[in-house]
Amino acid sequence: MRKKITVIGAGPGGYVAAIRAAQLGAEVTVIESRSVGGTCLNDGCIPSKMMITTARLVEKFNRAREFGIEIDGSMRMRMKPLMDRKKTVIQSQTRGILGLFKRHNIRYLEGEGCIKGPGKAVVRQKQGGDLEVEWDRLILATGTMPMDIPGIPFDGEKILSSSHALGLQKIPESLLIVGGGAIGCEFAFIFATLGARVTVVEALSRLLPLPSVDEESSKILQREMKKRKINILVNRTLDRVEDKSGKRRAVIGPSPFLESPLEKGKTPLTVDADQILVCIGRKPNAIHTGLDTIGVTMDKKGWVVADEQMKTSVPGVYAIGDLLGPTKIMLAHAASAEGRIAAENAMGGSQKMDYSVVPGVIFTSPEVAGVGLSEARAREAGYPVRADKVLFRSIGKAHVIGEIAGQAKIVSDVEKGRILGVHIIGPNAGDLIAEASLAMTMGGTVRDLVATIHAHPTLSEIMQEVSLKAVDRPLHG
Repeated sequence: MRKKITVIGAGPGGYVAAIRAAQLGAEVTVIESRSVGGTCLNDGCIPSKMMITTARLVEKFNRAREFGIEIDGSMRMRMKPLMDRKKTVIQSQTRGILGLFKRHNIRYLEGEGCIKGPGKAVVRQKQGGDLEVEWDRLILATGTMPMDIPGIPFDGEKILSSSHALGLQKIPESLLIVGGGAIGCEFAFIFATLGARVTVVEALSRLLPLPSVDEESSKILQREMKKRKINILVNRTLDRVEDKSGKRRAVIGPSPFLESPLEKGKTPLTVDADQILVCIGRKPNAIHTGLDTIGVTMDKKGWVVADEQMKTSVPGVYAIGDLLGPTKIMLAHAASAEGRIAAENAMGGSQKMDYSVVPGVIFTSPEVAGVGLSEARAREAGYPVRADKVLFRSIGKAHVIGEIAGQAKIVSDVEKGRILGVHIIGPNAGDLIAEASLAMTMGGTVRDLVATIHAHPTLSEIMQEVSLKAVDRPLHG
């Protein structure tokens, strides 16, 4: 008898889990309350990168003279065609996922899914009526939603979430972004390029204050943001918001994470903005799914607890994706990998998720990408570390395309030459990091990179240059 596997959530984790389970012979049902593709397709990865693509095109137009191109007349940014294009692309991707479900005979149910006890779920269907679904194995992939600031709720007009920002029909003259993490920094570049005066407030001492992001990458990014006239306030938090002549006046105070702020840092600042975009993190979507009816363990913040096989505390119940929270890795491609593993284990496998080599990319300008340990974390872990870096200005192709800001860094084990981490900030960093991910997955060393011939002239040559430096044989770097 075929196993009945139900997946709640059809984002990049859920739909991949469903397809893999179907490939392995399961009878699969997918329940989704919104639309297939999850946050990534509808309110995250895809629409934000479409806006970034437009912003980069604007940057190119503004620099056209450098490349020998004269443009007569003015350039205007029109949001409606951009939003129409976003809608078209999302619809195309949605049809593609639904087509995959049909090809693999996966039953897809639109509506709110709720667990009613062991082996049972109920779907409140969009077209009306409740439908009972039986399962032998359950995969939870319900994802997250934007987190607001207590006392400053989202209203979609003046106080925006990242989802609201991706649907704006007009570029604000001034924008305050609360949160200097990956999402906040991406939006800062988008809106500054499209004409807004942008201020970013970050509670910690640097932008991109993530353990996976190398500190030097943060410093370079902050420098590039200042070049674009983006105002940056670190070690600060948003205390309150007041009305001021049709705008919002934000009162910015010292960060609670500062142990002993200087007197200057204790003085509140005010920033007037047309709109305030809050990017301080996300919270789990599992609240109304009935997990308590079967006893799935969650932590104090509501994140579901799962092991490396994606098993929860309840036999036969698995959890994947952002629902697992920041103790894992909240990235779409990590969710997809977790989905494959959950599906295989639900069908009797014993696969484990390896979180040590998951690349991360931040689509700012320049891009920031990394995989493995940062220099600081490698030293904290007790490795005998050396860190070598090469600037993009050493690479001919970077000059050709006019993007010389940034660097590549390899963190390696001095004794064995094993690559512990690679961190890139610069043009196409998100594509270049794939080579580092492959090398680390294969257990590669810096000498393996040295022995790999890289085409010229390409940006990928920076990987060979930095690996040569890591064996004390630098050429151009």
